[in-house]
Amino acid sequence: MLCELRLSMSENILSVNNLSVSFDYQENFLSKKQKIKAVNNINIKIKKGSFFGLVGESGSGKSTIAKIITGLVSPTNGEVQYNDVSLYNSKRKYQIAKSRGQIQMIFQDPYSSLNPRFKVKDIISEPLKFFQKSINKKELTQNVFDLIDIVGMTRKSLDRYPHEFSGGQRQRISIARALATRPRLLICDEPTSALDVSIQAQILNLLKDIQDELHLTILFISHDLPVIRQMSNRIVVLKNGKVCEINETETLFNNPAHSYTKQLLDLMPKIESII
Repeated sequence: MLCELRLSMSENILSVNNLSVSFDYQENFLSKKQKIKAVNNINIKIKKGSFFGLVGESGSGKSTIAKIITGLVSPTNGEVQYNDVSLYNSKRKYQIAKSRGQIQMIFQDPYSSLNPRFKVKDIISEPLKFFQKSINKKELTQNVFDLIDIVGMTRKSLDRYPHEFSGGQRQRISIARALATRPRLLICDEPTSALDVSIQAQILNLLKDIQDELHLTILFISHDLPVIRQMSNRIVVLKNGKVCEINETETLFNNPAHSYTKQLLDLMPKIESII
């Protein structure tokens, strides 16, 4: 069974300092290019072992921050530190060796994030072979077995292709793949938004169980406030690429400090008592 050392809650596993990123925008081929700031001077610190929530409306910069942390998008300014080591060099190039596969991401769409030509066993084993060059066939097979067991799927599913599974099952495969490198930081970018409501709870419970079992730090991104409240112990609220508020979960929900946070909470569905 895969395992991780219990981590100190007093230390930060990730620090995002003065982070900004701009993209070129052109309304049509006749207009001039403009710079759009998708992320604007963001500062976030995530403690080891925590379940950290990132919430905001579409276009607020949530997914862009996740992509910067994982090297899929390069920042314009600022710094990202993993265990006090910068993940980008002076030329804004991502240094994957600095994290050694210890930062992994689960994407929103389980249908497009898996290679349709690979069997499940190949999908899960690919990162193992990349980060553990000396792993032998027996060790590789056992690791794949352990991973598929952890996400609650049968070992028979390893010889099947992604199109043979439901959305929830595909997301479980995505989780197994993300866990293959034994990450310490798992980024979940709206991992349940493409799933049926009945399946969402199963995936959320699975992520909680995995965090408890492997002592992971999880950055959970969502626009769904009830889900964020259920999952996270600390939350940052984003709007237009800027941080509006960072606070402990219950403090933020019971006593929001920023007007935009209050506006979001007012939009949450309320169950009125019937007398």
